[in-house]
Amino acid sequence: MKLVEAAILLVVMIPAARGLWLNLPSSGSKCVSEELHGKVVVLCDYHSFFGEQDDSNITAAPTVSVKVTSPYGTELYHQEKTSIGQFAFTASETGSYMACFTVDGDHHGGKIVTVGIDWKTGIAAKDWDSVARKEKIEGLELELTKLEGIVQAIHENLNYLISREADMREVSEKTNARVVWYSIMALGLCIIAAIFQLWYLTRYFQKKKLI
Repeated sequence: MKLVEAAILLVVMIPAARGLWLNLPSSGSKCVSEELHGKVVVLCDYHSFFGEQDDSNITAAPTVSVKVTSPYGTELYHQEKTSIGQFAFTASETGSYMACFTVDGDHHGGKIVTVGIDWKTGIAAKDWDSVARKEKIEGLELELTKLEGIVQAIHENLNYLISREADMREVSEKTNARVVWYSIMALGLCIIAAIFQLWYLTRYFQKKKLI
């Protein structure tokens, strides 16, 4: 049942693409993150603008610094004083990947600086135009190729979920075994302490000739 629910969730999530806007603080950073497993491709386009600015007026766009890091803090992308850009990477390990945006300087006159982000992962990040040109396919055949890619992505994610479930079950079993062992040890120590106290009290009363 859990696998069926996971499959339904994956169908909803694939292609995994999300667009969002971030209002950046005047000082400090604001970050977005996503939990990824190994070999997942990420493609992200971003652009900055003033919150009340017309999107067509890109010449007045504020500049920001962008930094992308892996779960272990490895820097995957770093760009300063930019108002528009793109980064892409392939996840090398499982974990939370983070992209942080910071306003450059304080010359924005108190205006709200916003960053628009188009974050794509997995099958959604694939360049289908290049695939169509390379393999000379179009129309229905191209759509079927996309569906095949989605099915493959679902299969890979299900395998990943099964692997994670097995790992979590193993950790849970080990934890339960350790809890049982520690409980037995604690009970044994309590019994030994009780026996020692009884023996000591008996010796004490005998020495005082109270029994």
